[in-house]
Amino acid sequence: MVLQRFSWPYPAGQASFCGSFTGWREYPMALVGAEFQVVFDLPPGVYQYRFLVDGVWRCDESKPFVRDEYGLISNEVLVENNAQPVVQPEPSTRGINMDEGTILTTMPPEHSSQNPGMQIAIFRNGVSGMLLHDTIYDVVPLSSKLAVLDAQLPVKQAFKIMHDEGLALVPLWDDHQGTITGMLTASDFVLMLRKLQRNIRALGNEELEMHPISAWKEAKLQFYGSPDGAAVQRRPLIYVKDSDNLVDVALTIIRNEISSVPIFKSMPDSSGMPLLNLATLQGILKFLCLKLQEQAEGYSLLHNQLTNIPIGTWAPHTGRTSNRQLRTLRLSSPLNCCLDFLLQDRVSSIPIVDDNGSLRDVYSLSDIMALAKNDVYARIELEQVTVQNALDVQYQVQGRRQCHTCLQTSTLLEVLQELSIPGVRRVVVIEQSTRFVEGIISLRDIFTFFLG
Repeated sequence: MVLQRFSWPYPAGQASFCGSFTGWREYPMALVGAEFQVVFDLPPGVYQYRFLVDGVWRCDESKPFVRDEYGLISNEVLVENNAQPVVQPEPSTRGINMDEGTILTTMPPEHSSQNPGMQIAIFRNGVSGMLLHDTIYDVVPLSSKLAVLDAQLPVKQAFKIMHDEGLALVPLWDDHQGTITGMLTASDFVLMLRKLQRNIRALGNEELEMHPISAWKEAKLQFYGSPDGAAVQRRPLIYVKDSDNLVDVALTIIRNEISSVPIFKSMPDSSGMPLLNLATLQGILKFLCLKLQEQAEGYSLLHNQLTNIPIGTWAPHTGRTSNRQLRTLRLSSPLNCCLDFLLQDRVSSIPIVDDNGSLRDVYSLSDIMALAKNDVYARIELEQVTVQNALDVQYQVQGRRQCHTCLQTSTLLEVLQELSIPGVRRVVVIEQSTRFVEGIISLRDIFTFFLG
């Protein structure tokens, strides 16, 4: 038999232990100095084990691990006959009375280097555990301001409200059905502008005063429908329940390529309004960052540089592969070209560079709403507008803004902290001296990596 010590050397409020040799029954761990410990007398062999830390199942990233047929990760230890006993009466040990419920212990072991793939697997397992543990009801603020528009509201008035309130999307209420039936988004505004500029008789500018949102939604299906002319059915409203866990909510947003999803109440109340709030990836990330900061030392991947992590979209000259093409546009590029890329690539923003290729700003789909102020869109020819013109309108409306950037040498934790700032949906990776664009990391990239 060999005395085998198991320890959790990271910050924690409480910890317990279970392993294959305990029948996966939990055993409490004693706090010794700065770490939790437990000792077992074991015969030689290979064993799996896990820690329950502050109510969350964890593995120690500095130790070997295995994944079972269900995808669950456990640490693994080889106990040998020549293993050194954990109780050693050397000067470096601290002698403590065994009757007081503690043991003799050496100083915490050094963290060994670890394969990046192992770091990623353990990190993903930990993040999934955190997100599965809580529901979207636990995350969203229950007293926040939430705008809802009547589907019979005129289109022109609706977009003006969205601009004035700084909204990129808003839920639509159908009085006939007595529920939320859709969303009005910045993409709708882009498509409406396109239709106006093409002089489509069904939606002339003067008709916007009375043309309801519901009619526009139907017209959009006909005008931007199937290329072969086949009838296009409106997609049912995508929503989540307030009882859904955060993994399911995040995957709903990612898989449907949307930026926000309505949260419906599980139990209807007397108000008759089923909508509780809107769920976003940023809201989930902010919640997750609070959890990770409490346990940051337990996840070494957080301190890895972006160069060592397969995440984001990258320029070809970096030598990194991406699932999609990284586009940049110059200030002199036509706005129409920018809008085409945003809609075709189904991305929310494009980095804008000057003639030297240095980053100047980011044009987002939601920036198009600036054209709704004072009906600017009705007095311009969209084909004549450049990205620079569109940004100038944006600056007049909201002033100049910070362009959130990082370097390839930035750590994952630094990027997560930046993306958890309200209103930040992507971080542009630049070369420090030239500000050349090297990549972009969006909220969608972060959660695709987390849950991949």
